[in-house]
Amino acid sequence: MNIVITGGSKGMGKAIAMRFAAANHHILLNARTESALRETALEIRHAHPDSTVQFCAADLSTREGVAILVHHIRSQSLKVDVLVNNAGIFLPGSVHNEPEGTLDTMIQTNLYSAYHLTRALLPQMMKHRQGHIFNMCSIASFQAYPNGGAYSISKFALSGFSKNLREEMKPHNIKVTAVYPGAVYTDSWSGSGLPESRFIRAEDVAELIFAASQLSPSACMEEIIIRPQEGDI
Repeated sequence: MNIVITGGSKGMGKAIAMRFAAANHHILLNARTESALRETALEIRHAHPDSTVQFCAADLSTREGVAILVHHIRSQSLKVDVLVNNAGIFLPGSVHNEPEGTLDTMIQTNLYSAYHLTRALLPQMMKHRQGHIFNMCSIASFQAYPNGGAYSISKFALSGFSKNLREEMKPHNIKVTAVYPGAVYTDSWSGSGLPESRFIRAEDVAELIFAASQLSPSACMEEIIIRPQEGDI
């Protein structure tokens, strides 16, 4: 299978790429920084030499960035079997005091990237009546929390996008899964002072996504919710 993973140079995106590569699938990584993508691609190739790993640097918060990635996919005549919309950003703050433009940044990165890329790739999936789309939401999609602000708003919106897309794609045999992780041990939590054991491992999220992708054509895991064993942080 051909797997496209946005936000794929580190964290959950990298872990997801590693898991699919371990099963010898072909990976296309996207993130904004080419040097980070190249380093991750080399690491995956070294760990799983039987897999194929490509990368395409583009900022998906812009329509131009989406166009760059879509052009790369089409120029490779790549039939996308699994799309993982993982590109995202977190900026702490509250609605009443976060800097002007915070919501715009969050919506462009956390929602529009998934919306526009998915729309561009859907015609091919619909033609082949095959494909699986994973949207990386958050437990912040369920309820507000302190200092969540625009981030939580954007994740609520991504969850709504996932629910609508799931209904629309049922007749076309395309699966849609919304993933709702709690706090995952990634760079965004560095310096928190909390022990690593208090967080979800990125590899656990990757394992669940991989398992959902392996179900028979007659089954779709609509939602994946995973939290730290001791509860939300």
